[in-house]
Amino acid sequence: MALRLGIDLGGTKIEIIALDDDGGEMLRRRVATPRDDYRATLGAIAGLVKDIEAELGRQGSVGIGIPGAESRLTGLIKNANSTWLIGRPLRQDLEALLHRPLRIENDANCFALSEATDGAGAGAEVVFGVILGTGVGGGIVVRGQIIVGANAIAGEWGHNPLPDSRRPDCYCGRRGCVETLLSGPGLASDHEAACGQAFEAKEIAERAAAGDADCEATLVRYEGRLARALAQVINILDPDAIVLGGGLSNLDRLYDNVPRLWRAHVFSDDVATRLLRPRHGDSSGVRGAAWLG
Repeated sequence: MALRLGIDLGGTKIEIIALDDDGGEMLRRRVATPRDDYRATLGAIAGLVKDIEAELGRQGSVGIGIPGAESRLTGLIKNANSTWLIGRPLRQDLEALLHRPLRIENDANCFALSEATDGAGAGAEVVFGVILGTGVGGGIVVRGQIIVGANAIAGEWGHNPLPDSRRPDCYCGRRGCVETLLSGPGLASDHEAACGQAFEAKEIAERAAAGDADCEATLVRYEGRLARALAQVINILDPDAIVLGGGLSNLDRLYDNVPRLWRAHVFSDDVATRLLRPRHGDSSGVRGAAWLG
């Protein structure tokens, strides 16, 4: 029986999962990410792999999901909001520590692969996986294969400008990126700008459900922006399914309201694309990393 190890290298936690041939979960562990310390991050990943393999008594393949990508030009990490990874030879360093080849992919690609393999998008030919969390990302899976792209940026809709909207600064150096308005912090920032109230995204959703008119208005604005942004994706990629992930994917109202709103912006007389809840929830990223192997 094969052993597939998947690692989700996040900004606050590093999680590892062990899967069997059928995708059954064997073990799972997580540790805090050593923020801003590249060498300690390498050590934490290698320690998790060695501990899991010692407990299971055999060696496995290793796939890693990261908040960034490997440069096709240099092999170094780029576009990572975990900025201490940028410019580092992450794959080479980990292969030296673990004494085997491994695969690294963007964490949104891993999420999309998981949901397309045995998740909400299983059986769909083209799946777009969306991350709506601390940041905004996307991944494309076609016939079960991740589309990485010539520049290793396929699916990175979070750093395209949102049409017809205000233009806040983004950490990437651009202005008006989808991420600045559709991430959790972006939702909170929009509410504070409109109402002068500093609430996190989860609290805004709870207050809206309890009848707070200002919080309801913030969510209505959010849904309109998400609909416009996803309509751009549909117009270019025309996927069978879009699966939402990240903390904001837990907003049940999105799955009814956003498809109703995106119709006005999609270049078609009908929109067959389905907007879906993730089957594996917060586990999708780490499961997709395991499928990489």
